[in-house]
Amino acid sequence: MSKLEPIYTEKTQCQDCYKCVRECPVKAIKVVDGSAIVIPKACILCGHCTQVCPVHAKKIRDDLDEAKAMLASGARVYASLAPSYRTEFSGLKTGKLINAIKSLGFAGVSETALGAQEVSASCARLLKEGENPVWISSCCPSIIHYIEQYRPDLVPYVTPILSPLQAHARILKDEFGPDAKVIFFGPCIAKKNEADDYLDLALTFSDLRRWFTQEVTDWLSISDDADFVPHSAGEGGLYPVDGGMVDGIKLCGAPEDTLYMSFSGVENVREALQELKTKDYHRPVFIEVLACAGGCVNGPVVKEQGSTAGKRVTIYEETPRLDKDVAEGRDISGSFHSREIKVSDFTPEEIYGALLRISKKRKEDELNCGGCGYNTCRDFAVALLEEKAEPAMCVSYLRKLAQNKAAALIKAMPSGVVIVDEKLCIVESNRRFIELIGGDAEIVGKVDPDLEGAYLERLIPFADLFKEALQRDSEVSVQDIRHKGKIIRLTIFSVQPGHVVGGILQDITEPVIQREQIIDNAAEVMKKTLSTVQKIAFLLGENAADSEVLLNSIIESFSVKDQQ
Repeated sequence: MSKLEPIYTEKTQCQDCYKCVRECPVKAIKVVDGSAIVIPKACILCGHCTQVCPVHAKKIRDDLDEAKAMLASGARVYASLAPSYRTEFSGLKTGKLINAIKSLGFAGVSETALGAQEVSASCARLLKEGENPVWISSCCPSIIHYIEQYRPDLVPYVTPILSPLQAHARILKDEFGPDAKVIFFGPCIAKKNEADDYLDLALTFSDLRRWFTQEVTDWLSISDDADFVPHSAGEGGLYPVDGGMVDGIKLCGAPEDTLYMSFSGVENVREALQELKTKDYHRPVFIEVLACAGGCVNGPVVKEQGSTAGKRVTIYEETPRLDKDVAEGRDISGSFHSREIKVSDFTPEEIYGALLRISKKRKEDELNCGGCGYNTCRDFAVALLEEKAEPAMCVSYLRKLAQNKAAALIKAMPSGVVIVDEKLCIVESNRRFIELIGGDAEIVGKVDPDLEGAYLERLIPFADLFKEALQRDSEVSVQDIRHKGKIIRLTIFSVQPGHVVGGILQDITEPVIQREQIIDNAAEVMKKTLSTVQKIAFLLGENAADSEVLLNSIIESFSVKDQQ
């Protein structure tokens, strides 16, 4: 698979439940032949689809072998460890975790939080300079994808600063030389797209666990005595919880009248940024935005979602609190640009045509049930026009299709058919049923050819047979009934036990039916005759064989005596 596709679908596992379509905040999923496939250019890599897929058909690109190859090459490789390690490996002492990572072949382990501190200092300087009335944080690559692709009008408001990970990779290259390699471990999938001249590879915490399982066999022998390189971080360790970045910026001397806001979760961020450009700002405003609800501690590949309050407590209690800015003032400037996903502008006529494809002829037909994964039927119609969806995704359309097929089949049957509910009200019937029972049915049938809603017991004298069938299990009963000079063979079967039963009526006095019965009876007689003939032949053959053996033995015995 391509390096541009950190998330992909295992088609053989996809069960076309459309849950990923329903949960994707930007609808970056298209359905092809029943399989839900990620659209790479539209995806913001929030990873939510990998969390909600009930059969785990949404996969994350596996870069572990590439990481192992990098270490095996003999290069000096340093690990950049995301600050959410404190909640992800809460039962493990930091020193033991560092030594365990080093035992895999890493030259050293460093905190990504060092880069976060540089970001805090750079953001504080921007707020002091007052170039923009409002700034949006650039820390979360998933939110950057969202802004560049779906809100390009907000790109000028994004802080022109690298992410904490990219800044940290630069720190490590400056510290240990340009030939040093940097591999990141964290809870984020979007980091896989941050690899550049400084960051070499991004893995997840689940990758790290898998690596430990494969190569760390004796945890007891691993020492607790180890430190981060080049040194430990301070307030940058607060970044994985919403509001943590704000605390770091405050420490760096940002203007005291700055208005800080923090939003996490893509939907919350979307709503928060809705009318950002239309407001008047009378003091500096800084908006921290994170794609994962609660922050990176609830990233898509953490071992346990939720428990946000407990994780927040852990982060704040275990992160060293410094009383001044410890950033070195590096130049970590970056840039962002529009990669707008063009929204198709379809005419009302085109949308109506798409609605007709799923049998939505009137406004009342637009149920907006959301079963297809889209909020409204019109959103789904647009997806059909964009070739991101298939008509079979519409549950109500499939139900109507099934009903229409069943109704057409019933009407085309040469036998009479009637289906009734537990109150013996007719749900469905055909013209042949009306012809067979005659009487009031013919009168009612002129108004409603399906007799829908009519009471069966008012039309036929043997309605009690249907009532008895409702009380039985799903067995089939066959009876011959005399009705108006005809002999009707009635076959009653259960459609929904205890609730719906159906009946098939045949006039067996008709020549066609009689001929079919004669043919069936003749076929049965022939079958039995052939069976009898085969048995006789077998017995004759068996007797003949016995006789042959006996005669041969007699001949042999006489031949022996003659020779003597």
